[in-house]
Amino acid sequence: MNTRGPQISTVERYRRELAGKILKTPVIVCPWAESLLGNGSEVRGKLEFLQKTGTFKARGALVNLDRLGEEERARGVTAVSAGNHAVAVAYAAQAFATSAKVVMLERSNPARVEACKALGAEVVLEKDVHAAFERVRQIESDENRAFVHPFEGEGVAIGTGMVGLEMTEQWPEMNALIVPVGGGGLISGIANAVKQINPDCEIIGVEPTGADSMSRSFASGKPESLASVDTIADSLGAPFAMPYSFELAKTHVDRMITIEDREMASTMALLFREMKVVVEPACAAATAALLGPLRKELQGCNIMLTFCGSNIDWNTWQALADFDD
Repeated sequence: MNTRGPQISTVERYRRELAGKILKTPVIVCPWAESLLGNGSEVRGKLEFLQKTGTFKARGALVNLDRLGEEERARGVTAVSAGNHAVAVAYAAQAFATSAKVVMLERSNPARVEACKALGAEVVLEKDVHAAFERVRQIESDENRAFVHPFEGEGVAIGTGMVGLEMTEQWPEMNALIVPVGGGGLISGIANAVKQINPDCEIIGVEPTGADSMSRSFASGKPESLASVDTIADSLGAPFAMPYSFELAKTHVDRMITIEDREMASTMALLFREMKVVVEPACAAATAALLGPLRKELQGCNIMLTFCGSNIDWNTWQALADFDD
């Protein structure tokens, strides 16, 4: 499969069309990270957790609903997600004045479930990701709703491509970029956009060891599935890679690495101390990778960290964040 990603002109056009519904999130200097790395390193962070709905997911959801025909959109949409994508689809449905029925996991963060309901979505809970995907396909068929995929397809790549486009505008000098990876929708869209503008920028994806479907796919050369998912980063817990996002990532992403849950947990605490932010484990993944396995080799680079989301309640954050680092 030879996947050609969306052109920058297409990403720019959708950004203009969706102005007002999507925020251009800030990029900030991270002096604490620069101090830890040393050797002239420059580190900045893209604060995508300040996006509408608290994560980057709003971008792809809005693009996908915008691309539906009026009659199709009027019949409503459905989605499957541990939480963030479901919230994004609920928001996008509200923005386009249609209905959403989302399938989430029984273990989904309660704050995300309530956020979906507050945005007017109907929520269905399932026991695991495999059952959830089966249920959403049933809803799609029985209720004739349009399925909005959490990480696969051109619409997602256009939406996440906006993140990459903004990064290149906000810091043209970046030469290394670290992106958390779940299903691959975020990194494939970002990488496709960034490489068109800054082909020399090294793009590195990071996954939890307990949810490493993209790393396994890179190793085998084809989309791989996992028998089970085991990570505190539920936003990165996709059970499989899919053809479009895998091929786009394989084309533009330089390499994949994995980190342990404990590294994300300690980094959540670090980000609270240094930035005074409460973020979910997935949001800490890029920083954990930089300060862990990538620490020595990226010294002296201009490094962009992708802070992808912050949809977590205080009690869950306290239970996960590890201050004994």
